[in-house]
Amino acid sequence: MLKRSQPSIAVIADAHFHDLEGDFDFPGMTIDGQRMMVRSWVETRQSTRVFNESAKALSVALDEVRQRGIRHVVLLGDYTDDGQRQTTASLRRILDRHASEYGTAFYALPGNHDIFGPSGRNHTKEFLDQDGASVWVTSDPASRAEGVIVTPRMYCEGYPSGLGPMAAYGYFRKPDYLHWETPFGLSDDVESRRYDVVSPDGSNRYSLMDASYLVEPEPGIWLLMIDANVFEPRDGTFESGEEAAFVDSTAAGWNAMLRLKPFIVSWIADVCARAKALDKTVLAFSHYPALDPFDGATGAERVLFGETNIARRTPRDAVTDALIGAGLAVHFSGHLHVEGVTRRGRRERQLTNVAVPSLVAYPPAFKIVQPVNNGIVVDTVELQAAALDPRLAQAYRRETERLAEAGDVAFGAEDYGAFLRAHKLALVHHRYFPKEWPQDVVSRVSKATLAAICADLIDADAAAHAVHALAKTCGMSSEQVAACRMIDVIADWYCLRQAAHLALPAIAPQRLRLYRALAERFGREPETGWDDSVAGFLSIFLGAFAAFLDRAENGARRIEIILQRDAKEVVCS
Repeated sequence: MLKRSQPSIAVIADAHFHDLEGDFDFPGMTIDGQRMMVRSWVETRQSTRVFNESAKALSVALDEVRQRGIRHVVLLGDYTDDGQRQTTASLRRILDRHASEYGTAFYALPGNHDIFGPSGRNHTKEFLDQDGASVWVTSDPASRAEGVIVTPRMYCEGYPSGLGPMAAYGYFRKPDYLHWETPFGLSDDVESRRYDVVSPDGSNRYSLMDASYLVEPEPGIWLLMIDANVFEPRDGTFESGEEAAFVDSTAAGWNAMLRLKPFIVSWIADVCARAKALDKTVLAFSHYPALDPFDGATGAERVLFGETNIARRTPRDAVTDALIGAGLAVHFSGHLHVEGVTRRGRRERQLTNVAVPSLVAYPPAFKIVQPVNNGIVVDTVELQAAALDPRLAQAYRRETERLAEAGDVAFGAEDYGAFLRAHKLALVHHRYFPKEWPQDVVSRVSKATLAAICADLIDADAAAHAVHALAKTCGMSSEQVAACRMIDVIADWYCLRQAAHLALPAIAPQRLRLYRALAERFGREPETGWDDSVAGFLSIFLGAFAAFLDRAENGARRIEIILQRDAKEVVCS
């Protein structure tokens, strides 16, 4: 049993803070006497995160931290919407207030949305005006489009200037830290924290800053904060430092770290060896997962959808080997907005990756880490019951009415969790279907019932019998099973994929049994391959329910990780 605790640490990933009350050099929208910078629903329903709800979600999370008496908070990357100057400055003011009023100590890590390369990049975003009409705001001074508002407030800075607003939160040494270092030594000088990268053909070479650091905020606790952003120069001719000169870090993460930042792995090994000698507990953090956060449950996606974002962002075995070889035992990650705990072992060593969900995607949650004498306890704090800002539903309705569209079910959500589940359904329609799914499959399933899909998978005469058998297994009537909308089944598929056990309370037990029965009756393993038929696609798709349900049912809101420092073994329970 784990006991004798030390101060807790909150871990907040992918807050993607959008400054709803900021100033982007245009009037925005005023509701109930309050001016707001509202991002459009059209853009929101195509994004894997929501925008306007982020400020409230971060406020709720930080209030939870304060009420629980937690002093230390790790911001696990993507703390801003897209690194905009205006947004980052506003976030800094929020953190400053919590630090000043409540003594909260923040430790930040950059994500791919917070900072870009050595010189930064332009952004263009869609907002709403008072009437709900679309207004585009950009930082690109070369923009000549009619009606577009150009402002430097939208610009995302690069290294090291983009770290400036967050300098007080771990990136640089502070007197109250018991220990602080970087992979390059004890200096926090920017010039001493550079490394060289070169394009594949050797024509373009840069000296870039790495923002990794090790900090000891409490006696015996080492927070290993790893900057896993990677920017690889492209071959060709570019202006020095421009965005187009680099391959973005979004899909690279740890797979590129091994190649372009090998000194980080050497530093991890050195830190872990010293921690063992000095009896320190090492908790490692980076924005990108060090192990597959889905623990192999997404194998069907590569077969059905090809190289999706999930497939590209999955760490390879070489990453596992390198980090376990370096002695790393526990790593916390964000980036993919997923709940999950993954473990991999090599001989007597084991690495655990704890994937921390986002505040602005389903499931909205963060983690609390409690160090103890021989390990850590990790708890999950959910935000699904949080209240919504009623002004935003008004804004979205103005927009959809202007577009002559029906209002989305999300606009009537009773709480934040229901809103994000409805957003997931909107994502199926507006992102996954057009960007990833074969259009012949989309045409068949988008308005189909489960009865019609069963008829596609087997002959029509046998479909009625199959529906009856499914109903008997799951505890629903045959009529209820037959009438299930396939679009809702697909939305639940994506919810289970992202939320694992956190999705279970939101899906009726009968539906969960139905999904298990569908996997058993019609499912097929992805290894058999897809024959390009609609029925073949659906068989593999439905078969994935089994992996998602297994993963969900094996999850827990609290996990205990025992770290045996007197040996090379790590035992997880």
